[in-house]
Amino acid sequence: HHREQPEHYQQFNRDHARLRAPGERSFAQLKSWRILRRARCSTRRIGTIVQAVHTLLTSNYSG
Repeated sequence: HHREQPEHYQQFNRDHARLRAPGERSFAQLKSWRILRRARCSTRRIGTIVQAVHTLLTSNYSG
């Protein structure tokens, strides 16, 4: 049968989920990018592409 976990375990699980969520969302977004699915270049070059796209997506350039 299922027992309620102690509060410190519940808090740990909440903190862990909060830390993992941004990474999981990022990986899900990366998987959707066609450029990476069709990439036939080195992993170093893919890393550079990912960095560039990340910069473009997260920059707040206002002109």
